[in-house]
Amino acid sequence: MGPVNHKNATEVSEFLLQGFPSQPEVQRLLFPLFLCIYLLILLGNVTIILLIRSDTQLHQTPMYFLLSHLALADLGFASTTIPKALDNLLTQKKTISYSGCLAQMYFYIYFGNSDNFLLAFMAYDRYLAICCPLHYSAMMSHKCCLQLVAASWLIPTIDSLLYTLLIAHVEFCDPEEIPQFFCDIYPVLSVSCSDTSIIETLLLTEGVVETLGPFVLIIVSYALIFYTIVKIPSAVGKRKAFSTCGSHICVVVLFYGSVGWVYFKPNSMNLDHQDTVAAVMYTLVTPVLNPFIYSLRNSEMKAAMKRWLGQEGN
Repeated sequence: MGPVNHKNATEVSEFLLQGFPSQPEVQRLLFPLFLCIYLLILLGNVTIILLIRSDTQLHQTPMYFLLSHLALADLGFASTTIPKALDNLLTQKKTISYSGCLAQMYFYIYFGNSDNFLLAFMAYDRYLAICCPLHYSAMMSHKCCLQLVAASWLIPTIDSLLYTLLIAHVEFCDPEEIPQFFCDIYPVLSVSCSDTSIIETLLLTEGVVETLGPFVLIIVSYALIFYTIVKIPSAVGKRKAFSTCGSHICVVVLFYGSVGWVYFKPNSMNLDHQDTVAAVMYTLVTPVLNPFIYSLRNSEMKAAMKRWLGQEGN
């Protein structure tokens, strides 16, 4: 970004969100699709949270305790962007207020980073369960789980507040058309008239470290897990070990694959429709698939669901 062009800088009251196609007929098709996906996100993740919190056996198990917080983060992540997108698709206004944009950016970064940390801690949990089974109960005590969850919710507060405050001091040009369907850092910076080199440097240093740090923990954890599984002599034991990790791996691939495309490809500031598709993947598709991936692939979740439904029937 170049220096500030004060002549073209304007007082911003709202932004235009231009991530979706402008044709009204396309927007009318997108609205019911996004609405159905959002309702599934609410249904799936709320069910996961209620199921784990109401089942003592699941709630006392570290993996499911972390999963309940992942579902909560997914709820917040999707609710930060989808309701406003639905409103814009329905009214075809495509606008968001300046304060609304900053608030959306804050919670988007916050819940996204919480997701990031929780996925990493869940991988660490699987590593301890498979590679260090004798020490698992001591190392993943309830106190430790609370500390991991607290870190997942508290650390992103600093990051999201930092970027939101920096963006609040940026000047913008007219017209303020953001090339995305929600307020994200790169799309907002693309319409700035200010020198944003400090923010971009932070994104390439602190931002990358905070994102790649948990990702590296996931890679190392699963590398050690696979190494341990390969040494298991029985085929049944290998299948059982893989089954406990399969759900989490699916979620990790979906989340980091789409996030990596948007934020870590060359020229991330040059946005196109592929970035919108990738953003839809990690803001809508991942939160809606998480509950179904975990519940359909997991026998303990199925058993808890049957117990829950049995109690409801009585």
